[in-house]
Amino acid sequence: MTEWRVDRIGSAARGENPTVLAELRGGYAVIGDVQFLPGYCVLLGKDPKAAALADMPRLERVQFLADVDLLATAVERACRDADPAFRRVNIEILGNADAFVHAHVFPRYDWEPADLVSRAVWTYGVGSWHDPASALGPRHDQLRTSIGAELRTLSDRDEIRIS
Repeated sequence: MTEWRVDRIGSAARGENPTVLAELRGGYAVIGDVQFLPGYCVLLGKDPKAAALADMPRLERVQFLADVDLLATAVERACRDADPAFRRVNIEILGNADAFVHAHVFPRYDWEPADLVSRAVWTYGVGSWHDPASALGPRHDQLRTSIGAELRTLSDRDEIRIS
């Protein structure tokens, strides 16, 4: 496994995580390793020891959630521009597999299989998460650039200052 995947937060803080889109006040916005739903992103909390939102001081927790909103809005705008079949975004904070605070932002599309489009992303088969055809790669560069640009615009305009 690539070293940055072993320590996603630490590698983001050190500038070694190639999936980082932007550092926000409450976390690191990254594009997902897999892109079976193009535009899938994650907000990584900054404290690798915080296993749950409740482990964070309230102000940090609120800032993290505010930044989840920024990332979700950026994904929505970029994906809507890129694909007319874009439907919406789903936001999930789970922590079942990775014991650090993070939030998933999944774009959803009309072209998804009928039996999955209205269900949680986790109902997709395990193969979707490991299929080399879905791996993040150069074909995602334009969408990645668009999400990053939207995120920077939104972040620059953000009037919410948690302090």
